[in-house]
Amino acid sequence: MVPHTPHDRRASRALRTTAVTAATALALSLGLTNAAATAPTAPRSAPAATQAAPRPGDLVNYSPTSFHPLPGQPTRTRAWHMEYRSTTAKGAPNVVSGTVIVPDDGRTGPRPLVTYAVGTVGLADMCAPSAGFPKGTTVEANLIQQLTARGWAVAVTDYEGLGTPGDHTYTVGRAEGQAVLDAARAAQRLPGAVRAGVTADSPVGIMGYSQGGQASSWAAELHGTYAPELKVKGTATGGVPADLLKVADFNNGNVGAGLILMAAVGQDAAFPELDLAKYLNAKGRHYVDFMRRNCVAIDGIAGAFKKISDVTVRNPLDEADWQRRLRESDLGTRRPDAPVFLYHGTLDELIPYGVGRRLRADWCEKGADVRWATIPLGEHVVGAVAGAVPAANWLADRFAGKAADGNCG
Repeated sequence: MVPHTPHDRRASRALRTTAVTAATALALSLGLTNAAATAPTAPRSAPAATQAAPRPGDLVNYSPTSFHPLPGQPTRTRAWHMEYRSTTAKGAPNVVSGTVIVPDDGRTGPRPLVTYAVGTVGLADMCAPSAGFPKGTTVEANLIQQLTARGWAVAVTDYEGLGTPGDHTYTVGRAEGQAVLDAARAAQRLPGAVRAGVTADSPVGIMGYSQGGQASSWAAELHGTYAPELKVKGTATGGVPADLLKVADFNNGNVGAGLILMAAVGQDAAFPELDLAKYLNAKGRHYVDFMRRNCVAIDGIAGAFKKISDVTVRNPLDEADWQRRLRESDLGTRRPDAPVFLYHGTLDELIPYGVGRRLRADWCEKGADVRWATIPLGEHVVGAVAGAVPAANWLADRFAGKAADGNCG
């Protein structure tokens, strides 16, 4: 996107500087160790709801926390850790944790709200974004800072099972999308955020990349039926694993092989009847136990270049019940009801470029308003960083009421 005014050009240069910082942090993430999470102290229970039954997005409790893109880096923001009500992939009520971050700029009128879905962080509770924000170790905090620098509030879900009881339902699209939408609802019900301009009148953007691309894309598809009261103006989503079976086949025996086993754990957490344990050999059981206790930087290295046959006695992905559940997370089967900015690197080594192009085609065929952007020679991490500023600029135009510039035709 090209800035439209000198002020916009200056803002864009500043945001690109932040993006360079993000690139450094993303690279350093491969060397991060798993420090113990620091739980927010003295949570406040949310006021008793006046309705007969709890609603998705209702707050369970909340407490002040802090937001640091890098260790000790100050930001002019206020932040709250929260637990809020959401819905599982099977339609049952659950509780999810997350963080709301609001610029400390004195603004009280309705301000834009972005509900942000992070990429893969791991399966252990200490990997949750909210656990890393106070310490400055959540990698995508640098990308989130680009949004708060624009005066926008940001709600970041931890997803189901990260920071709350149970296993993380990693790669289960419906659960992720609902958690993303309910994070926005919860932010609009958080007293401190409301006083800072996060209200039911706030224009809402949805944003995410990689696993966050899956989650944000699911949120875009579910918005009209699950959370239609949210004033969603658009979704910026990139590196989307829109077809899990194709992604698994692509990564089998390659650098992203560990993500396959993590995804199997996530699907099994959502659908215990899949019974992952009966497919695992001794090596597979060892790796699953290891991955449940560590975060993605270590898990990814441990699982790299493994084949499914190395960790199983029988490939669960050959089974009809597994295929059916994985197909339930396919994207492109519903039309997002707000415009979409969809981007993908041509050399993505984790999520095939063709999977992104197919999602674009599926949405376009259903009449969605899609702006497709290719990142030439971009691999997965480069795609996250290079796409961040154009995606945010695109959302800024939607918040400003400008007509979407889809290129399906």
